[in-house]
Amino acid sequence: MLKDYPDDRYETLKEVIGRTFGRDPSEITVGNGSVELIRAFCSAMLGDGDTACIRPPTFAEYEMAVRLAGARCTADENGAAVRFLCNPNNPTGLLKTRPELLRLLERTAGQGACLFLDEAFIELSDPRQSLADVSHENLFVLRSLTKSFAVPGIRFGYGFGEPELVERVETVRLPWTVNAFAEAFAIEAFRHYEDLECSRERLARERSWLSGRLENLGLAYEPPSANYILIEVPMEAEVLAERLFSRGILVRDCRSFGLPRHIRVAVRTREENHQLIEALEACLP
Repeated sequence: MLKDYPDDRYETLKEVIGRTFGRDPSEITVGNGSVELIRAFCSAMLGDGDTACIRPPTFAEYEMAVRLAGARCTADENGAAVRFLCNPNNPTGLLKTRPELLRLLERTAGQGACLFLDEAFIELSDPRQSLADVSHENLFVLRSLTKSFAVPGIRFGYGFGEPELVERVETVRLPWTVNAFAEAFAIEAFRHYEDLECSRERLARERSWLSGRLENLGLAYEPPSANYILIEVPMEAEVLAERLFSRGILVRDCRSFGLPRHIRVAVRTREENHQLIEALEACLP
């Protein structure tokens, strides 16, 4: 494995992904994490004078990738070349339904634009709302295996699009970015893809339990759908995050999302969720 370069076409890997999702390998691209594919997509699809519609709060990498491509960001979808949407959204957890997404795709395509749909967390939420099975010339769907299998160190992302769009993304992607270890792990992971149903069930139970405890603390939160919860807190998020860290609890300070009084917490095991609630009780005013 180590003495040879990976096959930069990743034919075997794409065939495995294709069988999992009912897509042709020519409709699949892979990369070193989802961020690489976001940047490759923007490099392929955007340039000087173009605009991309991004509505905050959402994943900051979209804006960075758009700017690196020489385009600019707007919250107005009119005239935009690309419309970015994260489903479920990071950090709010808002999950749009499949019918809502299909209507959005129809509207976006009618404006001559492309819908970039980031489904990095959909496998930990509700895959029935996914558009990964939809082949449309104005749609690109991004996925992240490392989110669903909790292996961020592997760095593996993949995406779906019409063959012409995928070819444009593949052309600007650097060669051999998915290393042999990541490729082998991904192939094995897709063989166990159905096991994620058990993970979703456990997450749903813990999410419900944790939400109830947050309500008991009087904390407002966005209705969660994945493995994280966005919480509004009665103090600066930075201060609370530091207090929690001193007790061994690491949370996401959401100032980078433009939310100075919000934190994002992970839904973990019952014991770890207990520890979070106890730390919040001790650190909140």
